[in-house]
Amino acid sequence: MSTLDSTSTLAEVKAAYDDNASYAEDDSTTKAAGFATACRILLRRQPKVASLAGRGGHEIQVPVDQLKAELDAATSWLALKSDAGLIKHPSFEYFR
Repeated sequence: MSTLDSTSTLAEVKAAYDDNASYAEDDSTTKAAGFATACRILLRRQPKVASLAGRGGHEIQVPVDQLKAELDAATSWLALKSDAGLIKHPSFEYFR
């Protein structure tokens, strides 16, 4: 069960994102799943563009494309690592 849910604060989601970013280095499917969950929540909660009105208004852009790419990478890595439930058929094609 994920430690992140709808009651998680933005700080908690960002901490989970940072803590689980090393999923490949640690070879951890649990961290990869947590990282993917954090990416999904960040994509859902963060606006693509935010601006501050007023004198010399500022605008910041959230790297949505980067989050999507990281989510795709994590889910692809997770799919490769978690082959539980897959049936593997041996091949004797090159057997001598």
